[in-house]
Amino acid sequence: MDLYFFDLDKTLYYYDFRYRLPELSRLTGASQYAMAKYWWAAGYERRAEAGEWPSTDQYLDEFARVTGGTRLTLDGWTYARSLAMTRIDGTVAALRRASTLGIVSLLSNNPAPLAAALPRLAPDVSSILRGNVVVSYMLGARKPTPELYRRALAHYGVAAQNAFLADDSPENVVGAREVGITAHQVIYMRGVAQTRALDAAITAFSTRHDSTRVR
Repeated sequence: MDLYFFDLDKTLYYYDFRYRLPELSRLTGASQYAMAKYWWAAGYERRAEAGEWPSTDQYLDEFARVTGGTRLTLDGWTYARSLAMTRIDGTVAALRRASTLGIVSLLSNNPAPLAAALPRLAPDVSSILRGNVVVSYMLGARKPTPELYRRALAHYGVAAQNAFLADDSPENVVGAREVGITAHQVIYMRGVAQTRALDAAITAFSTRHDSTRVR
């Protein structure tokens, strides 16, 4: 059975951090500057994505400690993040099509709250995935580290040659290819994701054995 991994931010949903930070500031009372400098620029989010705070409560506690603001609730975190997200119809359609060809799974660099909030942030995607959600914190590594991909493959018991990745990041695509995954970069032109090429890549992957079959 083939396995189709899809990234979330800038692959299935457009993501613009600028719409998220003001709401986080309003909810916590911490300044946008303090959050951007002491949490994101200082590497705390990357550490969370790699599993350092492996539960939603641990993440929210640490976020409050580092930024000096009022502790967020999961609802507040989810709402602030939702403001930065806009569905990309073409890639969600590609995800739905891939679900008819094999197993589909999210494979995203994100911290623990994302997995808990996904059904509210992206209900359309969640319904297609049917619980197949792999977020980097779960595996203790981040893309583009090859180990992340090895652990994701092991999670499903699928060989690399039977796996496909859709991701906007060229580094993530290279990392996947290093372990033998077929990877397609979702590129942008004038700020718009080019989804027809993704659909063609899925077709090529799903029919890769057809030319060698005995007729």
